[in-house]
Amino acid sequence: MSMLKEFKEFAVKGNVVDMAVGIIIGGAFGTIVQSLVKDVLMPPIGLLLGGVDFSGLFLVLKGEGEFRSIADAASAGAVTINYGVFINNIISFLIVAFAVFLLIKGINKLKREEQAAPAEPPPTPEDVLLLREIRDSLKK
Repeated sequence: MSMLKEFKEFAVKGNVVDMAVGIIIGGAFGTIVQSLVKDVLMPPIGLLLGGVDFSGLFLVLKGEGEFRSIADAASAGAVTINYGVFINNIISFLIVAFAVFLLIKGINKLKREEQAAPAEPPPTPEDVLLLREIRDSLKK
């Protein structure tokens, strides 16, 4: 089997296509969650904590002088630990994890409902029906 034919069979399998769609949607969802955390959730939380912008919190490990932002420290060649960005990423992760949990919970609920619904019995085969007719006519 040629490599191109093998790749074609692999690529058109339903699971691979579903996975690709999931990855693309997941990437878009990640962008939305990052914006939610950065632009919607963190400003009020920072305001409640005394006007702190979490994305701007950092610790200078090596560098001369006082730096007002991470960008200033980076342009001066300072080595920093950007723990505010890390806090934002943790919050983003928790939101995504919770959304995935809700999605899986919904899918599992649908699966349980599907399993609980009694399946219709398959139609009786024609030969069995014919044998029943013969049996009933012999009884008469």
